Amino acid sequence: MPGELKIGLRGQAVARVTEENTALAYGSGGAKVFATPAMIGLMESAALSSVDPLLEPGQITVGIRVDVEHLAATPIGMEVVARSELVEIDGKRLVFRVEAHDERELIGRGIHERFIVNQERFLARTSAKLKTGS
Repeated sequence: MPGELKIGLRGQAVARVTEENTALAYGSGGAKVFATPAMIGLMESAALSSVDPLLEPGQITVGIRVDVEHLAATPIGMEVVARSELVEIDGKRLVFRVEAHDERELIGRGIHERFIVNQERFLARTSAKLKTGS
């Protein structure tokens, strides 16, 4: 476990709402507003931005849990900023508090967990699913 990872690390990710990241485009709703899956992805990107540069070579993090409320809709054209804060380190499990704001208000908040894995072993196990009889 790298020594640089510590409670309080913060990350940020930004996206503009476009036709491509609306609920209608994702198939997660019928409105042309920022999709919940897009908001969650942005929150994950914020978490990644804080810890990925500090991992040891060959390590990555994978998302293992998301518990998020989507509180307000955001129309096409607005910018959304997601922020994360590392609030718990339990071995290789990392817990983040996440929030997303559009240009007017808080639109989402919750908890996101990631797990540190060896990329090569992780991809080998994943690829093994494609083998017959596995």
